[in-house]
Amino acid sequence: MAAFDAMFFVFAIPAVVFAGVSKGGFGSGAAFASAAILALVIDPGAALALMLPLLMLIDLASLKPYWGRWNLRASLLLIGGGLPGVALGAWLYAAVNDDAMRVLIGAVSVGFVLWRMRGRFGVSVSAGAPLSSGAGALAGLAVGFTSFVSHAGGPPAAVYLLSLKLRKTEYQASTVLIFWVINLAKAVPYAGLGLFTRETLMLDLMLAPFALLGAWLGVKLHHRIPERVFFALTYLLLTVTGSKLIWDGLT
Repeated sequence: MAAFDAMFFVFAIPAVVFAGVSKGGFGSGAAFASAAILALVIDPGAALALMLPLLMLIDLASLKPYWGRWNLRASLLLIGGGLPGVALGAWLYAAVNDDAMRVLIGAVSVGFVLWRMRGRFGVSVSAGAPLSSGAGALAGLAVGFTSFVSHAGGPPAAVYLLSLKLRKTEYQASTVLIFWVINLAKAVPYAGLGLFTRETLMLDLMLAPFALLGAWLGVKLHHRIPERVFFALTYLLLTVTGSKLIWDGLT
């Protein structure tokens, strides 16, 4: 594991604030960029372990305002598929090395950008009939797996939830509930794989105020910064960091 020095905090503090802003004001889909950023300066496993408690803290802070406003059936379907996906991610993590994880995280990052850009090519997941329960269960499996290996469960969750044409608050509340449960479930295998260390947990305590600050800023900035501007910067960030991780993993 790389040493946690001053350069680490140069990357970590903005990354954690970004995660809070993304989940607090602009949905949770881009929050996983924080893990990709940290994986540039520390081992991928350490980056994932460091971010999980902070994401759980942001989940907890976001849960109360949306309590009971979710689509329970859709949420439970994705959670039901997500739990086996978490187990699959744990198995894969134990079977690959750090370079393979860098490539995987980088590929998910770049793939996320391509998925979000699909509308420019005339493709929209919100068009047409709602996806079936079977498709929802498969989406849940993808949610659990990608969330475990890179904290990037947002895209597959969105594919299913957007097809249901939920109201804005119902959609947001559903994602809060889903990732609150999935992140809690991930904590068990993360601990079993030895990803949490005394050092990372101490750093989580140090970075927790920045996570809460980011969530607070997200709420404040929600109506002030155009969503297109925020996500344009996010896509650029993910493309650069994802490409760098793929390059580092392959070379």
